[in-house]
Amino acid sequence: MVKVRKGNKPPPDGWDLIEPTLDEIEAKMREAELAPHDGKRKVETLWPIFKIHHQKSRYLYDLYYKRKTISKELYDFCIKQSIGDKNLIAQWKKQGYENLCCLRCIQPRDTNFNKKCICRVPKEKLEEGKVVECVHCGCRGCSG
Repeated sequence: MVKVRKGNKPPPDGWDLIEPTLDEIEAKMREAELAPHDGKRKVETLWPIFKIHHQKSRYLYDLYYKRKTISKELYDFCIKQSIGDKNLIAQWKKQGYENLCCLRCIQPRDTNFNKKCICRVPKEKLEEGKVVECVHCGCRGCSG
């Protein structure tokens, strides 16, 4: 079950419609956290967690901005409860960042040459046949 902080108000209308999906995603997150990481590099152990975090935020983004099936109150409630990543969702609203995998890929301080991550380079500008994999989250290209 998704952790909802106890506060003054109960969840808004429509919560019961999205709660089962959020529970499934949360169960996947628990599995990823408890999965054995023998033989993997240190960064590879975090890749499934980044992927599931992205999936949960993308689910809320699609429901509110694309399909318009949840109310603003429910969306704000989910953001305040830290169910979705508001900074990642804010980047998705910008042109050119619609498919962004994680925030670390656009932070220049996390790369060797103070540039964007390799997964942000368009596929047509990369060498053919070369498999590109982000060190931070395991993304294979989110530039579109």
